[in-house]
Amino acid sequence: MVFYFLSAVVNPAYTIYMGKDKYENEDLIKYGWPEDIWFHVDKLSSAHVYLRMQKGLTIDDIPKEVLIDCAQLVKNNSIQGCKMNNINVVYTPWANLKKTGEMDVGQIGFFRQKEVKLVSVEKKINEIVNRLEKTKDERHPDLAAERATRDQEERNEKKAVLQETKKREKDEVKKKKEVEELRNYTSLMTGDNMTTNEEAYDSDDFM
Repeated sequence: MVFYFLSAVVNPAYTIYMGKDKYENEDLIKYGWPEDIWFHVDKLSSAHVYLRMQKGLTIDDIPKEVLIDCAQLVKNNSIQGCKMNNINVVYTPWANLKKTGEMDVGQIGFFRQKEVKLVSVEKKINEIVNRLEKTKDERHPDLAAERATRDQEERNEKKAVLQETKKREKDEVKKKKEVEELRNYTSLMTGDNMTTNEEAYDSDDFM
């Protein structure tokens, strides 16, 4: 089961989601999207929370209000963290999550520590948590199928862009050729290259 939340503090709204337990988290780690940002309470047990970004945006483009929503949601879903003040939440792009065979269920590492960011959470803000909880939607998605569909759509988009680029290049070559042919034709029509019959015969010769 996956829990989905809506952060509507900005427009358009952002989707936040998390697994029900550590076993569900394994699938989220495996089938996350390149657009996803992963959140977790630093040095404490907590839910794995994901923020789905729009294509083309990076971790640095997360609106401050949405970042606070994610941090509050992670804190609220940590057995220890929800009772503590002044905790840190770590977040990083999904692609930076490292999973090896010897790791326990739900455990992850990072490929590049420099891509891991921290946000401080002073205390739980009930207003934010309650607002997010009202949007909570429980689903049983086929994560593998959703990722496959996303990847196929991306391939189709790249293919369309490539076809458009090739068409544009072909049109440019054709236009360049037509301009060159016109230039050559114009040069042939200049006075130096043209002949006249004005001096060829005199009409009296036909008497």
